[in-house]
Amino acid sequence: MRRATFLQRSAAFAGVASFAPLQLRAASAAEDVLRRLSLIDANVDRIMRVTVCTRPFRSAGPRIETERVGDKVVVHNYGHGGSGWSLSWGSAALALEQVARAGETSGEVAVIGCGALGLSAALTAQRAGLKATIYAKERPPFVRSARATGSWTPDSRIALQSAAAPAFGATWERMARTSRTMYESYLGAPGNPVEWVDSFFFSDTRDDDASDASHPPRHVFASYRNRIADITPAYRDFTNPDGTLPFGTKRARQGKSLKFNIADYSRQLMSDFYAAGGTIETRDFHSPGDLATLPQLVIINCTGYGARALWSDESIIPIRGQIAWLIPQESVDFGLYWDGLNVLGRRDGIVVQPSPQGDDTGWNDPDETPDRAAAEAGVTLLRQFLARQG
Repeated sequence: MRRATFLQRSAAFAGVASFAPLQLRAASAAEDVLRRLSLIDANVDRIMRVTVCTRPFRSAGPRIETERVGDKVVVHNYGHGGSGWSLSWGSAALALEQVARAGETSGEVAVIGCGALGLSAALTAQRAGLKATIYAKERPPFVRSARATGSWTPDSRIALQSAAAPAFGATWERMARTSRTMYESYLGAPGNPVEWVDSFFFSDTRDDDASDASHPPRHVFASYRNRIADITPAYRDFTNPDGTLPFGTKRARQGKSLKFNIADYSRQLMSDFYAAGGTIETRDFHSPGDLATLPQLVIINCTGYGARALWSDESIIPIRGQIAWLIPQESVDFGLYWDGLNVLGRRDGIVVQPSPQGDDTGWNDPDETPDRAAAEAGVTLLRQFLARQG
């Protein structure tokens, strides 16, 4: 199955859910959708930056387990593929359970890493009554997870279907539900760190699972969205006022999706961490032996892709993801998905992310050098798509 994002997959799933999608044929509704989409200023001179994020993918799923290194207890919490932000709170809860079982904290815990997983783990530790200290080489906005798309995608390249253990589905569901509950607590907070937004899904094929013969999928990623169907909004089909489909597509749907305004959200997490007495120390670790210098006995390792080098973990496969950032537009506050092209209007910029090979795009590519030509090609593709409506 070749689908670029969880939101695209959710659109497909909603069509077979018990709550069948409604047909939105009212002219005013369709015209409003097209008016909103036409507001996107999709021109290459509006590209303000190009960023690359290396997602840490593990075929069997995230590594959340305990290891002893000398006199230290290390709880690993890394390898979440494209679902780091989406599963961060649930993953932190699982890691803290292992910390509790270790029983050697003396009231303190060290967290390595200051990205999505590290900040969530440190805050979760504080809420459990522990004193948390973060050790990291970089802090937001310079961590890899700060370059993420910002969409709720809890099973985006989370594992390979053939490699995930049968019990992992239940573990994933727990992480997803725990995380969603926490995200909902940030709704309406100053800066709008988490928001529900409209999302529009278009396809040039009638079958959401249809593969592009020119780019057959090499990997079948595990999909668990049916386990959280009760908290996944349905997508609703809609047409142009004359009954045709927008942009000459063969499928058009509208729904709701959860979005992280990562710049605001990261600042909120940092602020909450400091307010609870947390401290961050700049430290660069090169081998597990370096952990001996830390005063804490229990350490939560949230180093993401960095764990590949630090722990010599060859099970981590880099999946390169590049984003062209367009100047933000207040009116563009929605998501747009069209056969491998992902667009998301955020307060800090408009994400334009083409995935020409679906979820295989960027597979095993550790290069973090921005490709300006590819960025411009993605924006041009978006402009060409919008022009199809005439």
